[in-house]
Amino acid sequence: MNEPHARRTFLKLMAAAFAALGAGPAGAAASSAQLKLGTSRAFSYEILKREAQRLVNLPYRKPVLPAPEITEQIDYEKWGQITSNTDYALFAETAGRFPIEFFHLGRFFQKAVHLHVVADGESAEVLYDARYFNMPADSVAHQLPQGAGFAGFRIQESKDGALDWKKNDWVAFLGASYFRAIGELRQYGLSARGVALDTWQAGVNEEFPDFTHFYLGPETADGVILHALLEGPSIVGAYRFLMTRAKGVVMDIDCALYLREKISRFGIAPLTSMYWFSETVKRTAVDWRPEVHDSDGLSVWTGEGEHLWRPINNPDTVTVSTFGDQHPRGFGLLQRDRNFDHYLDGVLYDRRPSVWVEPKGDWGKGAIHLIEIPTDDEIHDNVVATWVPEKSAVPGATFEYAYRLHWLADEPYPTPLARCVATRLGNGGQPGRARPHGVRKFMVEFLGAPLAGLAYGTRPSPVLWASRGTFSYILTEAIPDDVPGHWRIQFDLTVAGSEPVEMRLFLKQGATVLSETWLYQYHPF
Repeated sequence: MNEPHARRTFLKLMAAAFAALGAGPAGAAASSAQLKLGTSRAFSYEILKREAQRLVNLPYRKPVLPAPEITEQIDYEKWGQITSNTDYALFAETAGRFPIEFFHLGRFFQKAVHLHVVADGESAEVLYDARYFNMPADSVAHQLPQGAGFAGFRIQESKDGALDWKKNDWVAFLGASYFRAIGELRQYGLSARGVALDTWQAGVNEEFPDFTHFYLGPETADGVILHALLEGPSIVGAYRFLMTRAKGVVMDIDCALYLREKISRFGIAPLTSMYWFSETVKRTAVDWRPEVHDSDGLSVWTGEGEHLWRPINNPDTVTVSTFGDQHPRGFGLLQRDRNFDHYLDGVLYDRRPSVWVEPKGDWGKGAIHLIEIPTDDEIHDNVVATWVPEKSAVPGATFEYAYRLHWLADEPYPTPLARCVATRLGNGGQPGRARPHGVRKFMVEFLGAPLAGLAYGTRPSPVLWASRGTFSYILTEAIPDDVPGHWRIQFDLTVAGSEPVEMRLFLKQGATVLSETWLYQYHPF
């Protein structure tokens, strides 16, 4: 299987599997002491880092595939029939705790993940037993050996919370180093992962390292502490997660990464999402819905304090955009459009979370890479945003990072300036006249208090730039929808050739900047 096809297939399976989250059956809670546990060992984050440093000097050990002749028979339909038995959920015995349920192995999740319980500075492995799951009497999964392992796990809502913990989860780890959380609108959407290694790097196959060991606990008043060991042919890493269930979900992450091999594109804090089409560009009758996407733009707060908004594209070829920075304050893939009527879909795209990466400590120089991959359906995760440090990722290199992931409805530190709320493209030229070839009309909408505060009759001035081409018919006007501070800027761009055009726009009044900076990569068509 060629690498691009393999990657797309993997992400398709990931999307389908995560769509099944939250479907566990009801059951009486019992003590997690009923779980079968292995031998206790001393454990801490420092011990885990020392283990990662030891392993990086050894040959790569591939993940265990227990009884593949059995797991291969557990296809997606049969895998969906195997649900967690809440009687054996970890931490289910204590009121106010966040129970943890397990994912079963199957055809698309054959790698065994080792789960360990942590308490009082010691860890003990949870040994697989078929009793931890509800499965049909004739399921081939009954033939798996004791101690086979798990595919992953999910954290359920609090036992004393408003939601039924047996039916609602808020974090899930499943497949490679992927993980998800719900936002404040209680909906899953895009994913995060441990690292992104050579994602669509020319001439190099992307590597998907695995979280092979998880250390679960102890719990906190409003969340759970987790640790994970990352292993891949080119890398070994140690991770610490503090998962907090608040308005949405907040994850404080520390990681120490040790390299065996050279990585050309070494992605830190990667986010992976889906964008098929929106109001910006939609091919005629491609789908009955107005928009289909988990995220509609990349937001960046630069080290110098500038707020950038880059709408996502679905290009005809893989495109990588880089945004150089030093000491970045944050970046994220956001879903800004929250109007259900813009989606008309029961899968609730209007509620998908926005995820914001907040660096902690000095991240130095580097660049945010936005990777956009062509897709013709919503089943493919085709957008990646990640930080790539300037420091070379070579054999023997060590990287330590700390950051916070915010899973919310919006970015946690929005700009006080007006923000871009829509980007629309159409044929250039003027109504009633022949539309010229190679001319595209843009409508960019901004909304915010600085525009609402303009004196009557005052128009903000657009500051426009393009890497090539010429502008014409530039017009700024308030949108007559009785929404204060809602303005749009329309202009035509005339450009020859098919090479992408980088564009930039913001609004000002005199020397005062009124809006964030809109960036766009236009692909002439």
